[in-house]
Amino acid sequence: MPNNCSALQRSLAWCQGTPELPGIKRRLYYIAKSQIAKWPKLPVDEQGRPTAAKYLGSFVLVADAKWKFIDILPDKSQVTSEAQGEVPSQTQLNKLTAVHPAVGEEASAASAYLNNNDNVFLVEDMKNKYRVIGSDKWNTKTTVAQDLGQGATGTTATTINAEATDVVPAPFYEGTIETEDGTIDAAGSDESD
Repeated sequence: MPNNCSALQRSLAWCQGTPELPGIKRRLYYIAKSQIAKWPKLPVDEQGRPTAAKYLGSFVLVADAKWKFIDILPDKSQVTSEAQGEVPSQTQLNKLTAVHPAVGEEASAASAYLNNNDNVFLVEDMKNKYRVIGSDKWNTKTTVAQDLGQGATGTTATTINAEATDVVPAPFYEGTIETEDGTIDAAGSDESD
């Protein structure tokens, strides 16, 4: 029986005039991977190739763990993805740049935590879809920089940079997000407690 190596190839249409809204929203969520008991799954075929770019299921967290949030400046924050490696082992390098305006004690403490943990981030795009930066297969590198501003007209910022290898560009997530403020249904409805 011959392999059907092109079974995953699909047409990719776009209707002219359909808006593609750039950017990410004001709040992102993060958690250390050590707080995740079970990951949702990306669907794959019998050869291990992803058949979709959306996780099935929800993140299951260890007892009492909750996703934490960071409010960011959307105009200075972004998610990008680029190919890395060589065929047949190419992967995606998903990158998050998130700028938080404060540089006080809380931002500094969060910086130290993020710098020294393997994290997962959830960001919401402008079409209300959550994307995942982080993978169960590879470590997430997070680095944080602070700028206390310059002179009377400067601005302060805590800039979080995260790089995470994955098999698809920033996978979509429609499961639940258990936060300190209640449960978010990433598929679209809010179920706050």
